[in-house]
Amino acid sequence: MLRYKDFDPRKSAFIFELDDVLYPEKDYLYQVYYLFAALLEYAVAIDASEATAHMVNTYLSEGKDRVFDNLKEKFNFEEKYRYNFELLSNTARLPLKLLLYEEMLRLLQEIVVDRKRIFIVTNGNPGKQLNKIKQTDWNGLEPYLTCYFADEIVPKPATDAIEHLMKDHDLKRRDIIMIGKSEADELCAEALGVDFVKPPAF
Repeated sequence: MLRYKDFDPRKSAFIFELDDVLYPEKDYLYQVYYLFAALLEYAVAIDASEATAHMVNTYLSEGKDRVFDNLKEKFNFEEKYRYNFELLSNTARLPLKLLLYEEMLRLLQEIVVDRKRIFIVTNGNPGKQLNKIKQTDWNGLEPYLTCYFADEIVPKPATDAIEHLMKDHDLKRRDIIMIGKSEADELCAEALGVDFVKPPAF
């Protein structure tokens, strides 16, 4: 369990990754799958419920990178629909807002109350990551968030994006704590010499 009172009170800047750290990425992906299945039902008469279930099962068993290819193999539709899938993945208007993990919401709120800084430094397609951020229910925390898209500089584990952030906001290594789940985040923090915390499994 992550509790604000357990952090070093000398830390003044908290740097978070986005996916599976602040919110569950599957909540975004499953809605994309639902929307893509609806498109396929209209375009090529594939049952949307069956297609959605197949995509979710592939995600759970083989990972998100296999979802489109497995679906195409099963239903034998044209390759041209990959474009639609990728476009939806990056720009989808979701039926439902993305919700933060309750524990992370409490942590963010406590950081704000204590007048500390919150940064999101996220790997991945910048447009896609921004789309997720815009469709997240931040519970009024938006004015306190500063976001950096690492791929616009150099993706983590390279330290360039964090160093850029430190320069922009006049931060020292001792001021910072990074919170993430991936090896890329951990290696980035290690290379920078800043504290790193991995959230528990939610």
